[in-house]
Amino acid sequence: MNIQEQLNRLIELKEEINNAVDQESAENADKLKLEQDFLRKSLFFQPDPWTKVQIARYSKRPNALYFVNAMFTDVIEMHGDRQSGDDCAMFTALARFLGVPVTIIAQRKGSNLQENLMCNFGMNTPEGYRKALRMMKQAEKFGRPILTFVDTPGAYPGIGAEEKGQGEAIARNLMEMSQLKVPIITFVLGEGGSGGALALSICDKLIMLEHAVYSILSPEGFATILYKDATRAAEAAAYMKMTAQDLKQNRFVDIIVDEPIEGIHVQPEKVVASFTQHLREELIQLRKLKTETLLANRYERLRRFGEVNT
Repeated sequence: MNIQEQLNRLIELKEEINNAVDQESAENADKLKLEQDFLRKSLFFQPDPWTKVQIARYSKRPNALYFVNAMFTDVIEMHGDRQSGDDCAMFTALARFLGVPVTIIAQRKGSNLQENLMCNFGMNTPEGYRKALRMMKQAEKFGRPILTFVDTPGAYPGIGAEEKGQGEAIARNLMEMSQLKVPIITFVLGEGGSGGALALSICDKLIMLEHAVYSILSPEGFATILYKDATRAAEAAAYMKMTAQDLKQNRFVDIIVDEPIEGIHVQPEKVVASFTQHLREELIQLRKLKTETLLANRYERLRRFGEVNT
């Protein structure tokens, strides 16, 4: 079984164990629990980076809209970049968090094949990044904190996206976000891939799920470039230091949120509670800062990336 199949099997085992207990079949339940424990340990006890990549890509992992609906009230979705179109893969909205008006910008993945096809599997087009920037500038105008949710394998790589200025749209977001005069908090939920993720990640605080990954590109792309062999993706994943734990150690990530023993897809409500608590605490602190201090701290946070201790 590959990792995706093992994750599916864990979900099946949970139901089978419950059925065995209901039917008072203790011997069968014990056998199933042994298999469950084995899979749990092989997947979640000190998983290697490539395993974490597969967990982050798991199709049943809750997407950004799950957290939006669970954490916020009065959500009003906004559409269009006011230039050329709308991007389904970029969800933007006005909302309230514990009564505080906020702007939400989230990379949207679908919960089934049809939804994923509609939103390019979470890969954004230039229209999406320009829509995000439009909402960021609006948030700055009205003094609303900006909350971004990152979950993408990368920006959409189609010819049409390049013709419409994909690189320019991402670069402009990076420049503008570094200077926005309101707090920005980023959550990395699953995959944080390439410039597509970075375009929403210039922030004051970055919060990352335990089994999420965040990197300059996919392990497959890295292996193709460095080794000329995409099959060495597992080796590349270890070399890239893309796990939440590696990134926290290197000070790219501020907070890691623990996931349930079998991954977030089993008990997402626990992660919602953790996210809510961290967001509440960070917003309180960031909203106390003067604009000059907020921008200075953001600048220093970005400048320390890549520092090497000698």
